[in-house]
Amino acid sequence: MLFRLLEYQLVWRRFRSWVGFPCVTLLFWILPLLLFNSGHSSLMAHDEGIYAWRSRRMFESGDWINPWSQPHHKTPGPYWLIASSYTLFGINEASVRLPSMILGVLSVIILYEIGKILLDEKIAWLASAILSVEFLWLQYCRLGTPDVPMIFLVLLAILSLLKAELNPRSCYFYTFVVGVCFGLGFLMRSFMIFLPMFALFPYLVWEHRRHRHLTNPILYLGFLLGLTPFFVWLWFNFLHYGIDSVRELWQFVFRLVSQERSGNGILFYLWNLPIKAFPWFFFSLLGLFLAWRLPIPRYQLILVGLPLVLFFELSLFSTRLPHYSLSLYPFMALLAAVGLDWLGKVGFDANMEIRDLGGNEQTTLTYTADFNNATYKNTPPALSRTLPNLRGELGTGVLHLNAKLYIKKVIRNLSYGIGVLAILLLLASIFALIWGSADIRKYATVTLTLGYGWLILPLVWIGRYHFGKKFLNSNYWLAGWLIPAWLALAVAGSNGFLSDYNPQMRTFLAQPAIAQILQNHSIHFVKVGGKTGVLLDFYTPHHGEDVEQISELPVYSYAWISAKQATNLSTPHRVLGTVQKYELIQVLP
Repeated sequence: MLFRLLEYQLVWRRFRSWVGFPCVTLLFWILPLLLFNSGHSSLMAHDEGIYAWRSRRMFESGDWINPWSQPHHKTPGPYWLIASSYTLFGINEASVRLPSMILGVLSVIILYEIGKILLDEKIAWLASAILSVEFLWLQYCRLGTPDVPMIFLVLLAILSLLKAELNPRSCYFYTFVVGVCFGLGFLMRSFMIFLPMFALFPYLVWEHRRHRHLTNPILYLGFLLGLTPFFVWLWFNFLHYGIDSVRELWQFVFRLVSQERSGNGILFYLWNLPIKAFPWFFFSLLGLFLAWRLPIPRYQLILVGLPLVLFFELSLFSTRLPHYSLSLYPFMALLAAVGLDWLGKVGFDANMEIRDLGGNEQTTLTYTADFNNATYKNTPPALSRTLPNLRGELGTGVLHLNAKLYIKKVIRNLSYGIGVLAILLLLASIFALIWGSADIRKYATVTLTLGYGWLILPLVWIGRYHFGKKFLNSNYWLAGWLIPAWLALAVAGSNGFLSDYNPQMRTFLAQPAIAQILQNHSIHFVKVGGKTGVLLDFYTPHHGEDVEQISELPVYSYAWISAKQATNLSTPHRVLGTVQKYELIQVLP
């Protein structure tokens, strides 16, 4: 029996040493978060419903160039992606979301590869794990929008740049991939792709003497090839609509640049990012500070410069929306991993090397966790002045002993503070589960899970420093941040919060009488618009005509109409059902 146990341990060690082991663990980490659901799905009205409906129109018409009655203001990349998914898997919510899911998983793996080059394997894995549990990122990985596909192309381009520098023999291939990615990015997200491109420009210029990317003609050849599908689409549109097809693209960009949406001012991302990316945003600030103080040779303008420039670009861009900041999330995850890893080492590494400032002699500092009565052994004279930065991945720095003790107190207080927050979440969840409504109880299960999980942090600290459990190292503390977030998002997905955005619409359309009418008759639209109108467009199998007045419709025909309009109708009609202030009616003689 012991022999078999040792054999299994040997197999496990060999599996862990396999070069693909981190990627496999990341797949097991993110795939459940993407797949957990309540068994029901319904689209988010904006923007997912718009892309789903336009892609369906393109797919059903067979016209993948210009199925519109007028020039379109967006490039067709996301419509082609979703319509291709319809071709393979049919028209449904899963087909709408599948491209984003696949490219979201690949983005997590690519971020790991980027992190390995910029930092090291541990921080790279931690960054990918953090990205997977950033709420807004995970939400858009489960939505049929072009945001995640564009970010995938940007990350792939950055990885290819780094690979080109590390592999001179294959540099032309990787540089070609960079150009293709940015060209396809324009097809996918129009002029928005220029924001990350410009954010990468300082690195390309400052490090140009080393890598020579900007003078590599293969880069521009790849970019032109990536733009070719867009040029083909634009040419056919020009033949159909003339110069209006080009003018509409430019006017849409000018509208975005000149119009402020929902009163979101220039400081919008300063408060929106901390909320949507809590708590990782605050760790990314620490990581940014560490990376700023201890620069990484060659890649500082990618790790630090790119996200800073991109943040300022987004802030200056007049249309400020939460999902526009998604391109920052992979870099926030990298910086958050740097900050968390550093905190773990400061708070849980018991032994540190001390270098005497007057020479090369090294000695070891041993300390206890009692901050009020700290004792030290073998303390050299230089200890009162400096000590190193735990041989951190960002370089060898110098840190004052008092600062070291202060940071440990901060980590202790942070762990206890999260413990207090966890208890508050538990109490609020229990109250909601007992006295709340059914919908509130669903949300309460998420906060209950998060509250229980966050108790790990103070328990790890107490177990190590009050009960002497030395096996509770920094990895357990890091797990205390990751696992609760993962469990909370898994529960949220299982309750349908990340897949079933319009259950009322889904339930109404699933009624046998309504479903039979929709399947067997063409449904007209009487001045239908807004978010509900987008959903009705997608979920109505057979579209009739779009009309201004119900009097334009033939007798016994069916139509969607707003409930407000229906109250003022003089035309005889029968109301078959009402959903979200819209009615399905039948015109009577």
